[in-house]
Amino acid sequence: MSKLTIQEHDICAKIIHSHAIAAAAGNAIPIPGIGIAADTLTMTTMAMALAAVFGASITENVAKAMAVAAIKKTMLKQPIKIIAKELSKLVPFIGQVVAPTVSAGVLEAAGWCLAEELAARRGVR
Repeated sequence: MSKLTIQEHDICAKIIHSHAIAAAAGNAIPIPGIGIAADTLTMTTMAMALAAVFGASITENVAKAMAVAAIKKTMLKQPIKIIAKELSKLVPFIGQVVAPTVSAGVLEAAGWCLAEELAARRGVR
């Protein structure tokens, strides 16, 4: 059961979707490894924005740690997608379609995971 209010859900949706699009754009670059950097940077800024929705203020280092943890959690759930995303970049044209699509999906999943976690922690301070 979601701990987000309707208003929080709507704000989080805008934040998560816009960051997923940004990560997808970063993953369109056909160089293996660049996608993980784009995902981490995007997740860091997304974590900071999501924290603000729940009245928290976090530093960039904390946001980066939260981003890495959320990406790891998502990667453990979807390891084949992550490996396929990076390997697809070795195939011209196909990689530029597959990698951004997978990245957007992974960022969406990680973003909602993070939003739910922040909502659950909001009263525990």
